[in-house]
Amino acid sequence: MMLKQFNAMFISQIKMTFREKQVWFWSIFFPVILMVIFMTIFGGSFSSSSSFKANIAIVDAVPNSSSAMLIEQLKQIPVFEYKEDAPISIEQGREWVEDKKIDALIVMPENEGKASIQLIVNREKEAGATTQAIAGILQQFTQYANLAVAGIEPTYTISQESITTASDDIKYTDFLLTGMIGLSVAQAGLFGMVDMVDMRKRGLLTRLRMTPARMGLFGLSSMVVRMLMGVLQIIILSIIGVYVFGATLHFNLLTLTVAFLIGTLVFNAMGYLFSSFSKTMEAYMGVANITSMLMMFLSGVFFPLESLPSWLQFVPKILPLTYFVDGMREGLIYAGSIMSSTFWMGVGIMSLWGVVSFLIASQLYKSKSLAATR
Repeated sequence: MMLKQFNAMFISQIKMTFREKQVWFWSIFFPVILMVIFMTIFGGSFSSSSSFKANIAIVDAVPNSSSAMLIEQLKQIPVFEYKEDAPISIEQGREWVEDKKIDALIVMPENEGKASIQLIVNREKEAGATTQAIAGILQQFTQYANLAVAGIEPTYTISQESITTASDDIKYTDFLLTGMIGLSVAQAGLFGMVDMVDMRKRGLLTRLRMTPARMGLFGLSSMVVRMLMGVLQIIILSIIGVYVFGATLHFNLLTLTVAFLIGTLVFNAMGYLFSSFSKTMEAYMGVANITSMLMMFLSGVFFPLESLPSWLQFVPKILPLTYFVDGMREGLIYAGSIMSSTFWMGVGIMSLWGVVSFLIASQLYKSKSLAATR
């Protein structure tokens, strides 16, 4: 009897879900459109630090042995690309900097021995990542040049190694694909409860409670439909990401499953909360839109969180989408172990959001049901 009732509710939930055009748009079409736009514009530009290039020029107004040695050593730095192989005039260099034809102009010292190497950049780009990188490289270059002149061998050096359980380097397409998958699953939950508002407004929930139907089975059937929708989203976006944009996936099925299940429950609980206090479908969609947009740009979906301003860094740490996207990346591209403490900390924060949302929503629905009987 219970199985028959569940099957009937499950079929009904599928019909209600796919009948809503908003659910289709926000759950399937919007993530696909957004992913295609971002991958087309930025595809591969964040793939690795080795892809960084800075376009520069050199001024050597008074050639001497010191400047010749410095220029020769500068040309050994692979990230520097030269607009002109030969040194140019200071006037020409300043004009190129002002017109943004080069990222920086390096002026060699005019005197032998102790002197200053000048770096000229465009003020509009002074705080940019490229300018900061050039300044850092040049600072390190002068330190090594000073040691070489003094005949001192460096005692300590820095070596860097980047490791992951994935066999290939992570590209921006991989990063964006998994971010969009996390976003689409989250939006399915945030927007997927809009039918609850319609049912309550038309009195269908009250009538349903008066029938032999079990409300627990009704909720379970709704959750199963949402999870199937999430699986469909993962499959569609993964196929587009891999076969159209060349993304590379490295699965850890257990990590992916846990992150997916917890995330689906959490965002459905948040959608359930929105439906509990929204009097109209328009009001529900407005709240869901605001929440989605806020988390979309502050949860590391499109860009690494480190790129956010320092005064905004605390916001992603309290948003559930941040940890859901991280969990999906662990299961889809990093093949991360489920034993990671960082992973479970994220699961805990997500779960807290889900439990609080569900309890508040349940209390609001209960109070409205009691009010309706008076």
